[in-house]
Amino acid sequence: MSRKSRPSPVSQLSLDRRSFLRYAGLTGAVLGGAGLLAACGDDSSGTGNGTIADGSKYGTVAVQLSWLKNIEFAGEYFADSKGYFKDAGFGSVDLIAGGAASTSVEAGLGTGKVWIGMSAPQTTAPAILEGLNAKIVGATYQKNPFCIVSAMGKPIRSPQDMKGRKIGVQDTNQLIFNALLTANGMTAADVTIVPAQFDPTPLANGEVDGWVSYVTNEPITLSSKGFPNYNFLFADYGLPLVAETLTVKQETIDNEREKLKAWLLADIKGWRDAVASPSESARLAVEVYGKDQRLDLAEQTMEAGAQNDLVVSAETKTSGLFTMSEELIAKNIAALGKAKIDIAADKLFDMSVLRELYTEHPELKAP
Repeated sequence: MSRKSRPSPVSQLSLDRRSFLRYAGLTGAVLGGAGLLAACGDDSSGTGNGTIADGSKYGTVAVQLSWLKNIEFAGEYFADSKGYFKDAGFGSVDLIAGGAASTSVEAGLGTGKVWIGMSAPQTTAPAILEGLNAKIVGATYQKNPFCIVSAMGKPIRSPQDMKGRKIGVQDTNQLIFNALLTANGMTAADVTIVPAQFDPTPLANGEVDGWVSYVTNEPITLSSKGFPNYNFLFADYGLPLVAETLTVKQETIDNEREKLKAWLLADIKGWRDAVASPSESARLAVEVYGKDQRLDLAEQTMEAGAQNDLVVSAETKTSGLFTMSEELIAKNIAALGKAKIDIAADKLFDMSVLRELYTEHPELKAP
């Protein structure tokens, strides 16, 4: 199914989710342009590096979102609408929608058109290995949202339950699905992989037993269409990858550290508000920032609640939003290895900026 088509009520609201390879499958596009990433320098005349012509301290910066403007970026909506970015010294923050037709965050960083972006380890790591000098400085989602959704009447409760079953897997999600199998001592021979698009109608029709999905999307939309379902998270079965990671070039960390801390300060405030108010998060997504997406308010509200379970963890409750412990970083490096992406932790992650920010603003850690 094309993401632009809407052939059935069940599939209509699945269009606001992303696939693994819009994170990691775009790797081909990113790596194919690796020479460009390595060769292109900053374009200080663009929005990516900001300007102080507006009289603000830091000017305008371009922020590349990982997908279309839906509930996934509620924290950024709050930070913008409540003036947190302006209070932090920015004239404005340009929230650039992602999507199938957009360039990747890594490509935008490489050309200097993007100052910071939301991506994922499985996309950023290959780009770094191919020459992009960038780092992940925080993670909005402490768990990635990938799951296997199945009918409640015939639930698939774990990877082992997939054995001998038909699983709908999108071409762009083959890599992470194979990594899930590897992480659980299984191979593709243990299941029947059915090539799929992003319309979950085959699951609803009983043509397959399970479906690669986003826990914040298809399980909710399917339920709302009268299809009771069950799901389990990849993150709970050997693939604890974070998601919606905040990625910047190394030179931003080195040369614009205070500016980066200011942006993170505002964004954390926005995400604190988003976590506290799923209903307002949904309203901002539906009525303001994602108005052209024809989003459903009730479903976006439910998705906001589900999203909070990915944003907030035991670690963030004590150390603050976006933080990653050394243990979680190590788990991510190991998970990437299962997807055949081998990279050292210090080549991919740098939590030092966040640590400084929370030292300077301990009030941000408060519940």
